Amino acid sequence: MLKHKGFPGRFPGTDFQFTIRRANPKGVTPLAPRERFADRRPPDRKADSAFMACLWEHFGTEPFERGNLDAGRLSWLFGREVIPATDPFDPASYDALLKIDENRARASFPEAFDGTWVA
Repeated sequence: MLKHKGFPGRFPGTDFQFTIRRANPKGVTPLAPRERFADRRPPDRKADSAFMACLWEHFGTEPFERGNLDAGRLSWLFGREVIPATDPFDPASYDALLKIDENRARASFPEAFDGTWVA
């Protein structure tokens, strides 16, 4: 499992996890799109925005390996702002390649691209 050096481990001041420390010995948690409802709590929305800002800062438009990025946090963006970079795509692989759909990400999280996402 690739560890993304310099990527924040969590959203500052919270327990919202962005990365995992080690591979799951029971198997890889598969990525699956999670529905984001309009009534989500503000801290959850802030964490999504901060995570997108970190993804953009570290990877930009280039494909990136899932590696140690948290499956739960990625799943909130998967299928919309973060999409598979290869076909076929294995959602249960730490080696899976992903990429940011820039247009959709900018529309969903404008604050992640203009630097105003900070808590």
